[in-house]
Amino acid sequence: MSGKCEAVVIGTGFGGAINACRLGRKWPGKVVVLERGKRYGLGEFPRAPGDFARNFWVLPDRTPHPSHIRGAVGKSGELHGMYDVRNYDHMDVVVCAGVGGGSLIYANVFLIPPDEVFADQRWPSSCKKPRLMPYYAVAKSVLGSRPIPSAANDPRRRILKTELFQTVAQRARRNSQLVDINVFFGKDPNASPLAIGQQERNRYGALQTSCTYCGECICGCNYHAKNTVDLNYLYAAEKCHQAKVLTECLADEIVPVDAAGADDPNGDGSHGYRVKYRDLRTNKLEAILASRVVVSAGCLGSTELLLRCKHLLRTLPRISDRVGQQFSGNGDFLSFVLEGFEGNPNYGPTITQRTDYNLFHNFAPTQAFILEDASYPAFLAWFVEGVKPRWMWLKPFSRLLRHLLANFSSGKSPGATGFAFADALSDSTSRQSAVLLCMGVDKSNGVMDLDPNGHLRVRWPWRENRRLYDAILEAGKEFKRLAGAKIFTALPTWDWPIRNNVTVHPLGGCVLADAPAQGVTSADPECFGEVFGYKGPYVSDGAILPTAAGSNPVATICALAEMVAEGITHIPPDEELC
Repeated sequence: MSGKCEAVVIGTGFGGAINACRLGRKWPGKVVVLERGKRYGLGEFPRAPGDFARNFWVLPDRTPHPSHIRGAVGKSGELHGMYDVRNYDHMDVVVCAGVGGGSLIYANVFLIPPDEVFADQRWPSSCKKPRLMPYYAVAKSVLGSRPIPSAANDPRRRILKTELFQTVAQRARRNSQLVDINVFFGKDPNASPLAIGQQERNRYGALQTSCTYCGECICGCNYHAKNTVDLNYLYAAEKCHQAKVLTECLADEIVPVDAAGADDPNGDGSHGYRVKYRDLRTNKLEAILASRVVVSAGCLGSTELLLRCKHLLRTLPRISDRVGQQFSGNGDFLSFVLEGFEGNPNYGPTITQRTDYNLFHNFAPTQAFILEDASYPAFLAWFVEGVKPRWMWLKPFSRLLRHLLANFSSGKSPGATGFAFADALSDSTSRQSAVLLCMGVDKSNGVMDLDPNGHLRVRWPWRENRRLYDAILEAGKEFKRLAGAKIFTALPTWDWPIRNNVTVHPLGGCVLADAPAQGVTSADPECFGEVFGYKGPYVSDGAILPTAAGSNPVATICALAEMVAEGITHIPPDEELC
């Protein structure tokens, strides 16, 4: 794009897609979107083992990874796949690169947190729950959130894992209910669902398939049955508002410019910004001049970019010293129960049901979480089934297999729990397993900064969050007992002495606040999400959440992103994107 555009949006996840659409509506043809990942169409997500192994994100000079991932890297030393897996101090993080950002691998849940989450004093008054409710409503409508359809008229819609979690919740006397999920069952959420596998165009014009119940939500839906943002917000941004999306372009630097358009690191952004990026296909450095910038590269990406601009590049030195503070893993904790029951976690959307543990009812600040019926893709079930009849032959090599399994999960040596998990996979069928995904209210007291090499690092005080994790472990043991299972195990990475948790919902680092002494981005509705100390740079993604959401954070990220966009455009959002 020649000349100066109105806005550059960095990232195409929920925050980036929403702002690309809303800003594109105000300034048609004058919004540029930078996405570090690739674009995926129908049937283009990798499934073959070799292709899947190369479907990771590795940039040695920016995102170093453990050897089990680096081994798949070719001569270039880089991989530009979807899965960006980071190993940090007591917290491993999984995020996504691609047009659609984290929506490509999320588990679809749209869940509004309880009032008690917003009662935390770290949430500014301008974005308490009542203020956010209209924005939640708009995002929910756009994303087509609804529970799974009833199986009454089609037995293929029966999901055993949903029934299992409902039964266990009833036995535990816990409140449990279906969750709203952003999955396509037809363009009208209030009408009867389309037949499984039937296609039609959604309300914005993108072709989608009524959910096939394949269980592959978290590895990219090849049927476009997930309501990912490239099929709604971003689709409208491109098709209706002529926003230009540049793929495989990694933003490296944001620098203010003066009235003549020259770089001015001492400027406040009144004359706009030059956004410098690397074209990953050619390895050439490029730049775009824009009146404003919306940073939506996710918790890790946005925080890293601001840290680099403040401390390494010194192009945005006035960014608050609070940048990198209040990191949260959203209380994520993954565990498994195996053998002795029928769960079949390979059929149906990844998550359908949630059970409350002191989050929505009888809120307990250090032990508030929910339990959801997570699953793994159906194609992995073939591995589990195939291993079992060969186990007697493989048993002499069990220790090696256990080691490989743990390394595949974490790049670290497994402990006793890792061994038990490997044995369970080999001695039970895939139908006799259940995946327990918990999310809760952690203390949101982690810290992100740059190491001496300029790489992002995260320091997570796991001991200070131990009460939450212990409560989750107790719930898992109870689930085992009430389901009649034989084995309960957390991820191998949680074994002593490793104590590394895993999150797929990193939050914080550029949090909203009323003043720069408390946060990085402004909570003033007139300039909501704007970086303190500057005019025109904004952050709009999970990085601005002041605390854990306690439940799946997509709904809250979307609501806040709609507020950011409204603060920029002064146009209230609605569900009609075009």
